[in-house]
Amino acid sequence: MHSRRSYTRWRLLLAEPRSGAENMARDSALQARAARTGETVFSIYSWTRPTLSFGRHQPATGLYDIEKIRSAKVDVVRRPTGGRAILHDREVTYSVTAPLKDAPSLRETYSRINRILLDGFGRLGVGVELASPSERAAAPSIRPCFETPTEGELVAQGSKLVGSAQWRDEGALLQHGSILVEDDQSVLPSFAAGRAIAGSESISPPATLRALLGRSPDVAEVASAMFDAVRSLEDDDATELAEAEIRGETVSHIPHFLDEGWTWRR
Repeated sequence: MHSRRSYTRWRLLLAEPRSGAENMARDSALQARAARTGETVFSIYSWTRPTLSFGRHQPATGLYDIEKIRSAKVDVVRRPTGGRAILHDREVTYSVTAPLKDAPSLRETYSRINRILLDGFGRLGVGVELASPSERAAAPSIRPCFETPTEGELVAQGSKLVGSAQWRDEGALLQHGSILVEDDQSVLPSFAAGRAIAGSESISPPATLRALLGRSPDVAEVASAMFDAVRSLEDDDATELAEAEIRGETVSHIPHFLDEGWTWRR
């Protein structure tokens, strides 16, 4: 990630709704592209079907009941990034891919991307701030991602609004996260194998754009606010990237995310 005074080029991608495997494949393709081209891409996208995503190192085998998930007509995918389970349905997902050359530390990169998100939420009329709890980030587990905010995550009125994770590999980083429009994360404990996740009845509800705005903004409105933030803070010449430009690379990554050996690797 670089300052506006550098020659780093930013691109902006509003992708069509895709399946979980296609969305994760596109993010992976963009990460590889960042290492090759030196461009940073800020993407906004949504999902064609409700999809449960596991973090890269999250335990899932024997802890989640695949039949319960299927009967609820929910797809499953494992993210290339870490973190805990998220249900992608009534939400908007963002991603940032950037070359690692001259990139700051993980913490600094999170702060840089958070600055964009905070500005974008301000353009939507949403008051958001950084969480500063004393707890460290939770270890990978069956617990839902939006259960508790950790230091540096984005919260509104004390509740978590955005769940993010980052992965660095082969010269580039990928950070993506879920922005809740409405709250359906409370269904996650019902997918647990055996009885529901212990203590799930006491999980505090997350923040949502609907509750904060009194309405549910669509994907295009969220994208417009975030892209304006990128142009204001990072690159006022940021141009759009057509999804078709990376379609071939995306397709090559899809089999990995359809592989149940990957999805249920833990």
